[in-house]
Amino acid sequence: MEASVLYDRLDEELAVEDYADVDASANGLQVGSGAGAVDRVAVAVDGVQATFEAAADWDADAMVVHHGLSWGGIDRITGRTYDRVAALVENDIDLYAVHLPLDGHPQYGNAAGLADRLNLGNRAPFGRLGPVTVGQQGWLQQPASPAALHETLEDLLDHGGQGVRLLDFGPEEIESVAILTGSGTDWLDEAVAADVDAYVTGEPEGKLYHMAREAGVNVFLGGHYGTETFGVRALADLIAEWGPETAFLDEPTGL
Repeated sequence: MEASVLYDRLDEELAVEDYADVDASANGLQVGSGAGAVDRVAVAVDGVQATFEAAADWDADAMVVHHGLSWGGIDRITGRTYDRVAALVENDIDLYAVHLPLDGHPQYGNAAGLADRLNLGNRAPFGRLGPVTVGQQGWLQQPASPAALHETLEDLLDHGGQGVRLLDFGPEEIESVAILTGSGTDWLDEAVAADVDAYVTGEPEGKLYHMAREAGVNVFLGGHYGTETFGVRALADLIAEWGPETAFLDEPTGL
């Protein structure tokens, strides 16, 4: 598959331009010429030395990651940034990054992937950020206790053995759930306004504890990494349908 065709398809499928004004990430092709053929595409949550080296060992032509290298510009390519860019350039690997568009996508997104695995029905966009959304909300097929949903999330999420934390401040029976992966403290008030019984996110800020307690909502914290493997895995399946061989490079952080 031609590299330019792959990146154009991803840009279009993920509506990258819709997030340009709200995302600090420079979404799209970040490193590489974007020319030539792409036969092997590695996907990973984080664009870091470990995943770049694993991609090189797998002989990847390109990488698609959720967390890339450029967040509002790179002033100098030195130190850690140099090492990461060198690992890509020396092994002739393109880097394509997609951040918030992959959080909010209704089919391939991180929240959508977790909602699929929880079998949520009556789903709707959640997590307003300007003109776009970065999460989903819906209803469990069968009500669950906080303990039961906690156990389900422990089984579903790649939390690196650190487990899922539960702030058990909400109803004893959970029917409705809002999901915003990664760092979602700033959207708790939207979850409360939506009158959901539970809010699932990745990592908290310190203020989240009392916000959840005062609002009377159950909050599940599955880790930033643990809640954000779904999107790149979905993209691996999509890209494979287009022709290239794909592989998911798992580097859990436990955070």
